[in-house]
Amino acid sequence: MDRDSPETCWPPATRPERLAFVAADTATAQEEKLRLSRRYGNYDPENAEVIICLGGDGFMLETLRQVMDQSVPVYGMNCGSVGFLMNPLDEDDLLERLAVTQSAQLHPLHMKAVCTDGSVHEAEALNDVFLFRETRQAAKIRIDVDGRERLSELICDGVLVATPAGSTAYNLSAHGPIVPLSGNLLPLTPISAFRPRRWRGALLPSSAVVTFSILEQDKRPVAAVADFTEIRDVKTVSVQENRNRSVTVLFDPGQSLSERIIAEQFSA
Repeated sequence: MDRDSPETCWPPATRPERLAFVAADTATAQEEKLRLSRRYGNYDPENAEVIICLGGDGFMLETLRQVMDQSVPVYGMNCGSVGFLMNPLDEDDLLERLAVTQSAQLHPLHMKAVCTDGSVHEAEALNDVFLFRETRQAAKIRIDVDGRERLSELICDGVLVATPAGSTAYNLSAHGPIVPLSGNLLPLTPISAFRPRRWRGALLPSSAVVTFSILEQDKRPVAAVADFTEIRDVKTVSVQENRNRSVTVLFDPGQSLSERIIAEQFSA
């Protein structure tokens, strides 16, 4: 799938029959898994045509990370709260609904963090990579894009780079822009910026490599987080989209991820 076509009609050549149900550790999700498994059967994820994820957005992200590169699409059913990446919970006509779903292909961000002790850590994120101060002292961070210094000193609580899918999450809460899937853009957003006070962030091409260098590391320690992976006392952090890896998410007709991202921009 090329950069200009992140979303297509899935559907398979035939109605999918081999489903794998995975569920969060909540009573609601586990009960749904039992009922759906009895009704539709339950295959191992390795042998399934579709993985049905029962939970909220957090569990969905965990599932997507686990099946990355397996060429098995994931269909989420909301058993959580927000459920931005999920479809409504409905036990009826599941096979028929799956046959007409729309798909979105998501690419993760790759984070490489070098710590003050010299250790190197790498992780990937489907939502965002963000840095935040570890103490009461504001962080001081230099920002380079593609090897060129763009901001010599950002004094802030933190800063983040989000994927288009993740632009509606922490990025939006930090007053960053929502980015359509087809935009081929990555929002770079400060978190509670003190100086420059009026800097609201930037929209970068999806090919950009963003490097954060921590200033006054001993006095103002900073941690970095890529979805579920947290690294403390970082010295430098580089972030870029990994186009070599992807995962496919399925949505009911009329409820595609692109439509949700657009609708979110008009919500109160």
